[in-house]
Amino acid sequence: MTEKANVPLTTIHRVQADGISVFYREAGPADAPVVLLLHGFPTSSFQYRELIPRLADKYRVIAPDLPGFGFTEVPAERNYKYNFDALAKTVEAFTEALHLNRYALYVFDYGAPTGLRVAMAHPERVTAIVSQNGNAYEEGLGDAWAPSQRYWRNPTQEDRDAMREGLTLEGIRFQYTHGTPDPAAIAPEGYTLDAALIERPGKADIQLDLFLDYANNVKLYPAFQEYFRKSKSPLLAIWGKNDPFFIPPGAEAFKRDLPNATVQFLDTGHFALESHVEVIAAAMRQFLANAVA
Repeated sequence: MTEKANVPLTTIHRVQADGISVFYREAGPADAPVVLLLHGFPTSSFQYRELIPRLADKYRVIAPDLPGFGFTEVPAERNYKYNFDALAKTVEAFTEALHLNRYALYVFDYGAPTGLRVAMAHPERVTAIVSQNGNAYEEGLGDAWAPSQRYWRNPTQEDRDAMREGLTLEGIRFQYTHGTPDPAAIAPEGYTLDAALIERPGKADIQLDLFLDYANNVKLYPAFQEYFRKSKSPLLAIWGKNDPFFIPPGAEAFKRDLPNATVQFLDTGHFALESHVEVIAAAMRQFLANAVA
């Protein structure tokens, strides 16, 4: 008789927050320190399917789907305005609905400007930050941002339509596979699910609205940096160094405002968890053991 592996069970839930039915995944002891995982474009909490059980023996790990992504449901009568201020307000309401008064933040891609807004509003709640290709510095913006920057400067319908290429299956697959040691080894479920969910009515326009609003995140970078200096939050920047969107200088810049930050580079791309989940989980466990009481 084989012994059953003791793998923490990840469960799925919904909670009403900010007038929205927020879908989330959770694992770990209810009384353990909380790690809140915030996903990026164009994915959902599904991107954390392999990370959650690798942390959940010691931590209560929670990963919501942001409005407009995954399986979170926004009623039409809510008249939700899809921008990063609104996403942050919903995440704040989500944490309060679950009575999360203290938590470590894992931020990736869009999760960074969303989570850092929440952190600035409630610095006393954030015990530590793990930034996996979650940028907060202009020098971290790679050349791949050029089409978005043109869109910010000149948001015509023509420019908006030009951004749709990034919403196709090929455009999303590129984000998952570019810069990885073995693109053929990246499991197809993630980018295939993302593409299918974006094809739902109205979802592409939500993403185009967020593309445009990202310019306001860049304007907030100085405020994020001031938050780092004031909070002195423990921070681990663990970065796919071949990411064409958020490049290594963005990770290195954290040490300018947080001299004790830990910066670690991985030989992979934007979606580093797809190829280096074991390495990232191990680095997080070591970091959180020292940073989270």
